Amino acid sequence: MTDQLQNLRHSLAHLLASSVLELFPDVQFGVGPVIDNGFYYDFLLPRPLTPQDLPKIEKLMRKRIGQSLGFKRDELSADQAREKFAHQPFKLELIHDLVTKGTTVWEGASGLAGQEAGKSAGQRVSGLGGQFSNEPASNPTRQQSNPPAITTYTTGAFVDLCRGGHVETTKDIPADAFKLTHIAGAYWRGSEDNQMLQRVYGVAFLTKAELDEYLHMQEEAKKRDHRKLGQDLDLFTFSDSVGKGLPLLTPRGSVIRRELERYTVDTELSRGYQHVYTPPLAKTDLYKTSGHYPYYKDTMYPVMKVDDDELILRPMTCPHHFMLFKDKPHSYRDLPLRIAEISPQFRYEKSGELTGLMRVRMFTLADAHIFVAPDDAEKEVSGVLKLIDEMNQTLGLKKGEDYRYRLSLGDRTDSKKYYKDDAAWERAEGALRKVLKGQKTPFYEAANEAAFYGPKIDVQVKKVNGQEETAFTVQYDFVMPERFNLEFVGKDGKMHRPVVIHRASIGCLERTIAFLIEHYAGELPLWLSPVQVVIIPVGLKHEKACQKLGKELREAGLRVDVFTADQSVGKSIRIAEKQKSPYMLVIGDKEVKSPKLHVRERGKAKLRVVAKKTFIAELLKKIQTKAKR
Repeated sequence: MTDQLQNLRHSLAHLLASSVLELFPDVQFGVGPVIDNGFYYDFLLPRPLTPQDLPKIEKLMRKRIGQSLGFKRDELSADQAREKFAHQPFKLELIHDLVTKGTTVWEGASGLAGQEAGKSAGQRVSGLGGQFSNEPASNPTRQQSNPPAITTYTTGAFVDLCRGGHVETTKDIPADAFKLTHIAGAYWRGSEDNQMLQRVYGVAFLTKAELDEYLHMQEEAKKRDHRKLGQDLDLFTFSDSVGKGLPLLTPRGSVIRRELERYTVDTELSRGYQHVYTPPLAKTDLYKTSGHYPYYKDTMYPVMKVDDDELILRPMTCPHHFMLFKDKPHSYRDLPLRIAEISPQFRYEKSGELTGLMRVRMFTLADAHIFVAPDDAEKEVSGVLKLIDEMNQTLGLKKGEDYRYRLSLGDRTDSKKYYKDDAAWERAEGALRKVLKGQKTPFYEAANEAAFYGPKIDVQVKKVNGQEETAFTVQYDFVMPERFNLEFVGKDGKMHRPVVIHRASIGCLERTIAFLIEHYAGELPLWLSPVQVVIIPVGLKHEKACQKLGKELREAGLRVDVFTADQSVGKSIRIAEKQKSPYMLVIGDKEVKSPKLHVRERGKAKLRVVAKKTFIAELLKKIQTKAKR
C-alpha cells in the first residue's frame, strides 16, 4: 500500500467518525485503523445501525470532502487529553495505556475521542488514534516520568487524536472512489470479555475504476463463496448438536476428500514417502518437550485425565513422527527419511473466527516430516517445493497467479518467541532463500513470521475476493532434533543431529476443498466431481434402460446418479445443472434404440452424439490424467 493510498484511507476514517458523530451526538468511539482495501471504525451507539444508514453516512462524508477541509496538527499533554476526552471511556483506557505503558495494543489508527470541545466553542472532539507505538515500554508497570505527547488533528470543527498520515485537504479525496460496505460486531480490543461495538467497514481507492473493479470482484466472490456453494451442492453441513467448527461431510463432499486423499498418498508414495497412522491424542508431556505447549496451549483443547496420564488432542503431528524416528537407530544411509500421514488435528478457534471449511476446530492435514542430514537440507526443501508445485498444478492452481511463496523470518532479538541460536537461524534462512531463488519462484520475505523452532516458507493462496491467505507451510527445524535428542550415525561412525523439514503437500484437506470450490465456482474437474454423469429418463418406461446404463458406467469406474421419472425432464435437467454435473444423458425412445449416447456437457449448449464405448474411454482418460475441464 502506497503512502498516498494509506493517507487517503486514513483521512476517510476521520470523515467516517465525524459523520457518525453528527448523526449520533452520544456516540462512544472505539478504534478506526486503515486495513487492506480500506478502513473501519468501531462505535458504541444508542441503536443498532442498519444497511440503510450507510448511504446517509456516505452523504455526510462526501459533503465534508466538498468543503476542502484541512488536517491541522497539535499536541496535548496526558492531562489535557484526559480532560478533553473525559466522556469517552474507551479512549481514556487507551490514554491510560499510553501513559503508563508507553503503548496500546493497536497498530495504526486506534483512536482517542471525546464529545467536549474543551475551550474551543463549537468544536467536537472524537478520534482515531494512530499516535501509539506497538513497542512495549521497558518497564510497563511503572508510570513514565516523561509521558509522550498525544497529537491531535483538526478537520473543520472536528478534532481527532492521531499520529497522522493524511491528505493535505479533503479535496484530495476522490468522492466517487470510496464506499461503506457493511456493518459487523466487534468486541472492544478483540476480547470476548469486553463490550460489543458496531464496526462500519469502508473500501477506498485512488480512482473510481479501481473501486468498481474491486466491488465487481467482491460480487463474484459472493457467488463463489464455498459456504453457499457447499450447501447448494450438498457437500457439507454443520450441526449445533455436534459443535461449532466441526464440519460434517456429506456423501457427495466425502467423494472430494477421498479423491484428494488418494491422490496425495499415491503421489507421495511415488516420491519416497512412507505413510503411517498415529493416534490423534498424546500425553501433554510430549508437547512440553517439543515446546509447543507454552506457545500453543491457548489454542489447544483442555487436558483429559485418564488413569494416571494427562492426555490432550493433538494440535500437530510432529512429536508423534519424532517418536517413530526414535523407535530404532538410523544411519546416514536411511536419510532422508520421509514420514507422511493424512493427519487429523485439533485446535481451538474462537467462535467469531470460524469460517465454513476455511477455519475449523478439527482439520485433516496432508502432513509429513523429513529427517535429513544438514548438508542435504537444501536439496530436500527443493524437492518439497517441486512436489507442491506439481500437486497445485494438478489441482488447477497457477504459481505466481493463484499462489506464491512467503519466506517467513525470525527476529534475533526476540528470545522469548524464537529459539536463541543466531548462527542456526542464519543458516536456515539462507538455505530457504537459496532454494527459492534457485527455482526462480515468486516469493517475498516477511519478518517475525517464523515458527519458534525455525524459519518457514508459507504457501500463500490468493482467494477469489483478492485476499491472500496462508494455506500451508514448509518449515526448517533445527530445534526439535535437539529437544528430542534425534540422532543418526554418520559416515564417520559418530552420532549426528538431523534437520527436520516439516511440510504439507496440499495443506489442510478441508481448507483445500474450500479453495477449490471457490476457484472453480463449484464446477469441479471431472476427477473431483462427486457425480460425474447424471442419467435422466424421459418417462417411466425408460427407467429400466437408465438403470442398466448406470450399472454399466459404474462398472467402468464412473460415478453415476440415475434420476427417476417422477418429475419433468426440464426440472431434472435444471437440478443437474444446479448440482454442476459435468455430463448429462437424457434417455428417451430414440436414445434407447440408438447405439450412441446424446451427451450434454457442462457449459456447452450443443448436444454431442458419441458412441458409448468412446464416451466411457474419453471420461476415463480425463479422470486418469486429472484434466482441469
